Amino acid sequence: MTDVRPESSAEEERGSAVGRRAVLGLLALGGVGVVTGSRIQDGLARFLAPIQNRDPTGLTGLIPLGDTFRYYSVTSSVPGRTPNDYRLAVSGLVARSATYTFDELEALPQTKLTREFQCVTGWRVPDVHWVGVRLSTLLRTAQPSAAAKAVRFRSFDGTYTESLRLDEAMRPDVLVALQMLGGPVTHDHGGPVRMYCGSMYGYKSAKWLSGIELTREQIPGYWETRGYDIDGSYRD
Repeated sequence: MTDVRPESSAEEERGSAVGRRAVLGLLALGGVGVVTGSRIQDGLARFLAPIQNRDPTGLTGLIPLGDTFRYYSVTSSVPGRTPNDYRLAVSGLVARSATYTFDELEALPQTKLTREFQCVTGWRVPDVHWVGVRLSTLLRTAQPSAAAKAVRFRSFDGTYTESLRLDEAMRPDVLVALQMLGGPVTHDHGGPVRMYCGSMYGYKSAKWLSGIELTREQIPGYWETRGYDIDGSYRD
């Protein structure tokens, strides 16, 4: 994403079995997480991420991690960026291309939202606090040409892309997020800057954001070329 599983080889895409004992043991650990609280659950989520990606049965998804984020990437590793060396390029079919530093983004008007994060695989995190710049602010500054009909996002993981129609990108609940969960966006959550697309599944909210490009048509993103719907909206 955005919050999605790592890419793997063709053999791994078919899945390798997770042993019954391992699954039962992990279910027991999940129960411990429910009893002992969110810190255990968060640690368990990190531990389970690579196992979930190799589990063709989906049984590890039954582990009761609670209302907490899972930690996924589509690459084996993602380079780190700090606010000091972060850059966000706005380009494509615009009159005014630009490159923003973190400080420049932070100096723009900030919007605060409290909304859920819903993954297409079923888990959700309610009442997430988001703070960031409305994407519409950056787009209006860039002045899209009449030919621009969509917006494409690129990640500095070097692999992930996503897109929105231009009218979707202009919605007030679509943020270039600088904060979430009461603090800066951490690396695991896609920081220092990521997308948050309200009322859309998590794969639309691209992590590790590095580029915003105005395009003539909506270009399918990483998961949409693998079968996901290009319309990532959902209804409660």
